Amino acid sequence: MLLKPKKIFILLPDGVGLRNFAFTSFVEIGEQMGWDVVFWNQTPFDLSALDYKEIKLGGKPRAYTDLLKRAKISGELDYFEEKFDDSVYQSYKFPSSNKRIKSKIKNAILTQLTKTYKGEKGLHKLREKLKASERKSNFYQYCKDVLEKQKPDFIFCTNQRPVNAIAPLTAAQDLGIPTGTFIFSWDNLPKATMIVEPDFYFVWSEYMKEELINYYPQINSDSIFITGSPQFEPHFNLNLRKTRKEFFVENNLDLTKEYICFSGDDVTTSPDDPHYLKDVAEAIKSLNENRETKLGILFRRCPVDFSDRYDETLEDFKDLIIPVAPKWKKVGEHWNSILPTQEDLELQVNSIFHTKAVINLGSSMVFDYALFNKPCLFLNYDVEQKIDVNWSSKKVYNFVHFRSMPTGNEVVWLNSKEEIENKLSLILNDSADIVKNAKKWFHKINLTPAENASERIWEDINKISK
Repeated sequence: MLLKPKKIFILLPDGVGLRNFAFTSFVEIGEQMGWDVVFWNQTPFDLSALDYKEIKLGGKPRAYTDLLKRAKISGELDYFEEKFDDSVYQSYKFPSSNKRIKSKIKNAILTQLTKTYKGEKGLHKLREKLKASERKSNFYQYCKDVLEKQKPDFIFCTNQRPVNAIAPLTAAQDLGIPTGTFIFSWDNLPKATMIVEPDFYFVWSEYMKEELINYYPQINSDSIFITGSPQFEPHFNLNLRKTRKEFFVENNLDLTKEYICFSGDDVTTSPDDPHYLKDVAEAIKSLNENRETKLGILFRRCPVDFSDRYDETLEDFKDLIIPVAPKWKKVGEHWNSILPTQEDLELQVNSIFHTKAVINLGSSMVFDYALFNKPCLFLNYDVEQKIDVNWSSKKVYNFVHFRSMPTGNEVVWLNSKEEIENKLSLILNDSADIVKNAKKWFHKINLTPAENASERIWEDINKISK
C-alpha cells in the first residue's frame, strides 16, 4: 500500500516570498522528497499559471490587531535600546501621520498600548494579545475551516513580517499543526519585524541564529534551523544566463562599452539617489576621456520606486546611462502590491553577469556581485543640496546589520564625489582583495554552499515532521 504524501501549506501572506519560494526550485525539491506542496496564497499573483497547487487565502486581520502590531514594534525597539544600551533602535521608527482625526485617535491608542505593555513581561503579554485579537476575527475562523478541511502536516510561512500571517499560523497552532517561518532578510531582526510566533524558525546563518536568540531569548535554540536563503540560488542557474550580445541587444546597451551597474534604493532609504547617479555619471564621463574601452551605466531602479525623480539625470546623461527597469508587476496602489516576476530574476542575474561592478548606498547587492566575483562600491557621503535635511548616509551605515562586516574592507567606500573616478578606476584594474573580503562577509551572513538553501530547508522540515 502506497503511503499518502505529506501535505505542506506554503503560506504566502504577501509578495516578498514569491522570489524565494515560487520562482526557484523550492517546490520541485519538496515534491521530489515526497511532499504535496500547496501555496496558501494571499497575493493577487496567479500561481496556478506556474502549474502550482494553490488555495487563495481570503480575509484580513482586525484593525485592532494592526494597532497591537505597531505597539509591539515600537515597544520592542524601546526595549532593545534599553537592553543593548544603543540609541540606534530609535532610528528604525517611522513618524506617524497626525493629520486626520482617525490618525490622531489611532496614535493615542498606540501610545497608551506602548506605555502599558513595556519591558520583557509587557511585550510577552502584547504578543499573546495579538493572537487573542485574531482569534476573534472572521479571518481566523476562515483559516481554521480551511485547515480542518485540508489537514496539512506543516505550515511554512515565507516571511515573518506581515500581520495577516498571524491568523493562519495561530489557527494552525490551535489545531496542533506545526508551523515555521523563514526570516526574510539579513536586516530584519534588529528592526523588530518579528510579527509572528511560529513553532520553528529558518534562518540564513549561525550569525542570524545568534541574533534571533539575542533579540528573542524566549525562542528555544533547538527550534531554529540554519539553512541559508534561497534568494541567491538563481545565480547558480546557468540556464538563466544570456550571451553578452543577446542581453545587450535586448536592453539597448552598447556592445562597444563596458557597464557599471548603479542600483537604486527606495525614496526613504536614499532620497538623494538621483544626485548620486549624477555624480557617478560625471565621474565616468571624465574617466572615459582616458579609456580605450568606454564605460556606461546600467541603471536598475528600486522595483517599488515608480517616481520621476531620476528623469532629469537620465535626460542629461542619456548617452551614458541606460535604464534597465526591473520586471515587477504592479497589481495595486500600495508598495506591497508590486510583485516580482520570474522574468525579473533572469534580468537581475544577467545585469550582474554583464556588468563590471555595482555602485549603491548600502544595498545587499554587494552579496549578489560577490557571488559573481565582482566588487561593490558603497556611496558614503551627503550631497550638498539634500532633499531631506534630516537624512544622512551616516544614518544608513549606522544600522545594526552593517556591524556584521568583518573588517570594513568588504566594499570600496566612496566618501565624496571627488573619490568616485579614482576609486572606480583602481577597482576595475584589481578587485581581487575586495571581492575576497566581500565573500567572507557573505559566508558570515549566509550559509554555504549558497545554492543548497532550498534543499536544506526541506531536510529540516522532514526532521520536524518525522
